[in-house]
Amino acid sequence: MTIRILPDNLINQIAAGEVIERPASVIKELVENAIDAGAETIEVTLAGGGKNLIIVSDDGKGMSKDELTLAVERHATSKLPDDDLFNIKHLGFRGEALPSIAAVSRMVITTRQADAENGWKLEINGGRKSEIMPAALSKGTRIEVHDLFYATPARLKFLKADSAEAAQCVDILNRIAMANPHVSFYLTSEGRRRVSLNACQGELFDARLKRLSEVMGKEFAENSILIDASREHIQISGYVSLPTLNKANSLSQYLFVNSRPVRDKLLLGAIKGAYQDVLASNRYPLCALFIDVDPAYVDVNVHPAKAEVRFYDSGAVRGLLVGSIRHGLSLGDKAVANTLDLSAFVHDNIPDFAAPETVPPASVPERMSLSEEVYEMKMPASPVPPTFKTLPPFSAPRHYRDTLPELERLYSVRTEETEKSAQALSSPPADEIGPLGLAKAQFHDTYIISQTPDSIIIIDQHAAHERIVMERLKTALASEHKVVTQMLLIPEIIDLSAAEKEHILSQAENLEKLGLVVEEFGPGAVIVREIPALISGADVRRLIMDLAAEIAEWGGEFSLTDKLHHICATIACHGSVRAGRRLNIDEMNRLLRDMEKTEHSGQCNHGRPTYVELKLSDIEKLFSRR
Repeated sequence: MTIRILPDNLINQIAAGEVIERPASVIKELVENAIDAGAETIEVTLAGGGKNLIIVSDDGKGMSKDELTLAVERHATSKLPDDDLFNIKHLGFRGEALPSIAAVSRMVITTRQADAENGWKLEINGGRKSEIMPAALSKGTRIEVHDLFYATPARLKFLKADSAEAAQCVDILNRIAMANPHVSFYLTSEGRRRVSLNACQGELFDARLKRLSEVMGKEFAENSILIDASREHIQISGYVSLPTLNKANSLSQYLFVNSRPVRDKLLLGAIKGAYQDVLASNRYPLCALFIDVDPAYVDVNVHPAKAEVRFYDSGAVRGLLVGSIRHGLSLGDKAVANTLDLSAFVHDNIPDFAAPETVPPASVPERMSLSEEVYEMKMPASPVPPTFKTLPPFSAPRHYRDTLPELERLYSVRTEETEKSAQALSSPPADEIGPLGLAKAQFHDTYIISQTPDSIIIIDQHAAHERIVMERLKTALASEHKVVTQMLLIPEIIDLSAAEKEHILSQAENLEKLGLVVEEFGPGAVIVREIPALISGADVRRLIMDLAAEIAEWGGEFSLTDKLHHICATIACHGSVRAGRRLNIDEMNRLLRDMEKTEHSGQCNHGRPTYVELKLSDIEKLFSRR
C-alpha cells in the first residue's frame, strides 16, 4: 500500500474521536468557548441525553461573518495572539472544538455581534459546509448540534443510556460553573430544568462559596474551611470540608487549574496526604480548590480533552497544597461537622410510660405500693375530674420497678453522688472551665455528658482520647525526644508470617522512635519489650498485627513522615480509653481539658466526630419553650 494524505473530512473525524468522547465533551467545549467570549448567561438544552440534540446559547460578544467562516476550520482560533503555547490565558486555544463537532454531527451556528445590523447563520452536515446566510438573533451565539455521531455510528454503541449521558452533562456544567460564579448557567433536559445557577454577586470568595453551596450542598458550605495560600508563582484558594464531613469516594473533590476543571493524580494524592492524620484511609473529604499558576509554569496541552495538566515544579504545588490544607485544618481543629437534626427526635410514637402493663401484681416491688398508700393518705379528698375517670390504675413502667443495681447495669449512668463532689461541681474554679464545659455524667460507659452555659455536649470518650494520644506522639516526634516508654514485665512474643515479620522489622527503627521496641525472635516471631507509656494496657499482639498489615500496603508512595504518622494513628487507636471503661468525674473533666489543649480534637484519627453539641435554644424549641 502506498502512503497517502487522508482527506480533510476523515482527518476531522479522527480528531473528533480524541476531543469529543460523549455529549458532555461537546458541552464542555462549547461552554468554555462561551466563557472565553465574555458571556454572562449560558443556557444549555438537551434531547436524548445530548445524542439527539444539544443547544448552547450565550450572550457573549458573538462573531462577524468572516470570523464565522474561519471558526469551523481546523486550528483556527483567536486565543493565541502571540503564538505562544506557554502563555495560554483562555480555556480554549487549539481551534479544534467546532470542526471536530461538525465532522460527526449536523451543526447549526447562529451568531451576532452587539453592534451588527443582523446575525449570520452557518450549517455544517458531517463536515460539509453550506453558504453563510443572514439570520435574526440578539447579541451572542447559538450553536445547535443535531444527531451527534451520526457520521460515525460506531461511536454510538459506546454511549450509555440517555439518563446517564444527561447526568454527565449536568456534572460537567456544574464543574465549570464552580469556577465561574459570576456567570449564570442553565441546563434543560427533556423539558425539565436540571441546572439553574444564577450569577452570584459580591466579592470572589463570597460569590464562590455561594456557588459551591448551590452545587455541593448547604452542608458543605456550613462545614468547610477557607483555604488561601500563595508562594511565588502559585496561588491556591477554595474550600475543604472538616474531616468529620467525608464520603466513601473522591467524586466530590473538585480541582481547577487556572479556572480549568482537571482530574490530576498528583493533586488528589496531595489532598489525601493532607488529611492522613485526621481521616480514615477509606474515606475522602469534600473540596473545591482553585490553583492559579503562571502560564509559563504549567502545561495544559498534554491531554486531548485538557483534563490533565503538567506542572513545571510539581513538588512546590504539592507542598503548598498540603501545607495550606493542614494549616486550615489546624485553625478549625476544634470544629466538628455537627449535622445532628434535633427535629428528628420529635416523633409521634413516644412511648407512654404510664400505660398499664400486663404483669402480675406480685411483681411490683413492695416499696412502690407503700409510696402509693402514702400518696393517697396525704392527698385531700376531691372530686375526680371527668377527663381522668377512665384512666386505669397506676402501674409503674418496667424500668422503674427494677432494683437499682439492675437499673445501673442496663443504663450505666454514672454520676458523683457525694456531697464533696456535688459541691465541687456547683462551684468549680473559673480557670478550670473551658469551651467543653464541665462533665456531669457518663452513660453506657462510653459517652460523657458535659454542660456549658448555653449547651449540652456529648463526648465519645474513646474517639477523644485517641486524638489526644495521637497528637502527643506526634509532638514527641517533632521535638525529637524519645517517647516515654513502659517496659513489659513479661515481653510479648508474637508469631507472624515471614512477610509480616519482614514488614515489622523494616520499620523497627521508626517504631522505636515512638516507644515501641520490637526485635526479631526466632524464624517466625518478634518480641516486644517496651511500649509507649501512653498506651499501657493495650492489646500489643493486635497492635503489631495491624501495623504489619498497614506497612504491607504502603509500598513506596509514602514518605517517612507519612509512615510515622500512620504508625502514630494505629498506636493511638489501640491505646486509647476504650468504650465500656467507667470513668469518674475527675477523669472525665481531665479528658475534656486535654481535648481543649489538643489540635484537631474535633475528630478522631479516622475522621469521626469526638463530640456533638446540643444548643439549649434548640432543645427548648423541642419542648415549645420558645
